[in-house]
Amino acid sequence: MKTTILKDTELGQGWVEIDASGQILGKVATLAASLLIGKDKVAFTRHQDCGDFVIITNAAGVRVTGKKLLDKFWHRHSTHPGGLRSVSYADLLEKRPEKLVELAIKRMLPKNHLGRKMFTKLKVYSDDQHPHSAQQPKKVEVK
Repeated sequence: MKTTILKDTELGQGWVEIDASGQILGKVATLAASLLIGKDKVAFTRHQDCGDFVIITNAAGVRVTGKKLLDKFWHRHSTHPGGLRSVSYADLLEKRPEKLVELAIKRMLPKNHLGRKMFTKLKVYSDDQHPHSAQQPKKVEVK
């Protein structure tokens, strides 16, 4: 048998839209990461970027289960002494809901050059308006 590997021009990347209002953050992030990687494609190969462009709308309406809103924090450090900054998920969801969804998805992608390239194909918006209607994205439901 012969294995065929498609060229980058033959992959045919489409556009997909996910509505996150009322959905659980982990389920939205898992679906989006799977679509970005391209695991739903027949021609999936690990060393190629064969995933679709993903648009996530209504990021402000995403839900988090349990007590994660108060107990879970997003940490960043400036590499200087005393430079640790922590923000709770409740504050992050209130002020920057796009960032919360992006962080969840980015941590599910490969940690290499290809994962960074896949992450650029993610577009997250806090409301239902987006400027990508000309690409005619197909809507995907979160299960």
